[in-house]
Amino acid sequence: MRDFAALYAALDATNKTSEKVAALVRYFRTAPPADAAWATYFLIGRRPRQAVPAARLRAWAAEAAGIPDWLFEECYATVGDLAETIALLTGQATAEGALTDRPLAVWIEETLLPLRAADPETQKGMVTAAWAALGVRERFVWNKLITGAFRVGVSQKLVARALAEVSGLDEPTIAHRLMGDWQPSAAFFARLIAPADADRAEPGQPYPFFLAYPLEAKLPTDARGRLLDADPAAFAQTLEAALGAVSDWQAEWKWDGIRAQLIRRQGQTFLWSRGEELVTDRFPELAAIGEHLPEGSVLDGEIMPFRDGHPLPFSVLQTRIGRKTLTRKVLSEAPVVLFAYDLLELEGRDVRSRPLRWRRAQLEHLVAETNHPALHLSPLVQADSWEALAHCQKASRAHHAEGLMLKRLDSAYGVGRVVGDWWKWKVAPYSVDAVLIYAQAGHGRRAGLFTDYTFAVWDGDPAAGGRLVPFAKAYSGLSDAEMRRVDAFIRANTLEKFGPVRAVKPQLVFELGFEGIQRSARHKSGIAVRFPRILRLREDKRIEEADTLDAIRALLPS
Repeated sequence: MRDFAALYAALDATNKTSEKVAALVRYFRTAPPADAAWATYFLIGRRPRQAVPAARLRAWAAEAAGIPDWLFEECYATVGDLAETIALLTGQATAEGALTDRPLAVWIEETLLPLRAADPETQKGMVTAAWAALGVRERFVWNKLITGAFRVGVSQKLVARALAEVSGLDEPTIAHRLMGDWQPSAAFFARLIAPADADRAEPGQPYPFFLAYPLEAKLPTDARGRLLDADPAAFAQTLEAALGAVSDWQAEWKWDGIRAQLIRRQGQTFLWSRGEELVTDRFPELAAIGEHLPEGSVLDGEIMPFRDGHPLPFSVLQTRIGRKTLTRKVLSEAPVVLFAYDLLELEGRDVRSRPLRWRRAQLEHLVAETNHPALHLSPLVQADSWEALAHCQKASRAHHAEGLMLKRLDSAYGVGRVVGDWWKWKVAPYSVDAVLIYAQAGHGRRAGLFTDYTFAVWDGDPAAGGRLVPFAKAYSGLSDAEMRRVDAFIRANTLEKFGPVRAVKPQLVFELGFEGIQRSARHKSGIAVRFPRILRLREDKRIEEADTLDAIRALLPS
């Protein structure tokens, strides 16, 4: 545990990629295989479910520290991180580091995993014993693990890069082996870094997904990060200068669904989401496609809610996400299809290195031969010039899409994000002007600052007695300097306190952006928005100039 905690501290202490990779390499070269397997598991973002409710941990930590609950909550509000608060408070009442050298795998397999099945009294004994046995740094990491909140600033790509250096394999091979459903063990880690000629993928193992960069990373933008596309002719010239001829690219609609791979191998069908979750049982109509696919086929596509020849809003798909039981009613109210847009494996052969134009031709043939009502070929967007394609992109919402995908026709199917071959060209977000009315302190590096905001819009004309109603919550989009200014305003203009929430004098106006909008009976405004975030602080506007519900309802799809 000591070495893993030291690795966490090293990764958390730097923003330099080279230093992170070096720290990972040092750890993996010396860690026992079982520890290395569990470290890999956590570092790439996987984690067991939360082992103990947070309320119990708070109560036990306050008791261990010998302080009242209210004082613990004040400490937590100041620190902003539950794991760190507990690590700091329980340190004074423990015998430091008695079992710090105990292997990570032993801690996980003999203490953390049995926690969920234990009764509360047994849980308390196990948790407090762990606090007493670990030093402050190790206790902090342990708390992150048992709360299910373990995160550190490395991506799966960086972990794969470090493991490739340790094993002598190439990074794509490691990335592929990390995909799918595997359990951490010494045997798994041995297979992970085994020579390439020992590679034997499981039947249901997916490939790493190829991801696109935002087009804004390639082209000039304004101060708010938006593409300078107001002049279509000038923007078309910018596109051609940056990307070359439009004929070198394949354009498709960017769908708002669940990215997935459909796999047919050894007479079995598997459906994996991009989040590496096996979702075959949740979408039986898509699993049924597999029986009609040729053996050794892997399709990349998008799970989309779909009816009467048209995509449905993402909110329809949400009614099926997380459901344990799929009733006939749910299946009929939220029908789905798979929009296929790439072919990764054909007749058992990995074809990712073949150019996109070849993979697309084979995909078209396969979809036609399969002829299944739940399998659709993602349509291409045809245009003979960048200017014509820009007009198509601006009409994306009319096609129930978020924008366009641009894919170079000679591109291979890569691993993760590779600059240059795939770009996502999203339409500008919806935007409204709203008034800050509530604020709450943030967590982590934002601890001690009010950075989580609730915004309101006018129900009725403000000049005729209209009232502000809560509309959306957002916490991202401001610079550090802007957050500090808003925090100072909140502290000086608090009207009431409701636990951790402060009601604020309605004075500041913000422009909010969001990707989707729909009616909602669960919200006071009657409207729910998708991915709200702050675009800018509108110091040039008075609150009476904020938007009204009537103006926002006009944005709702017909």
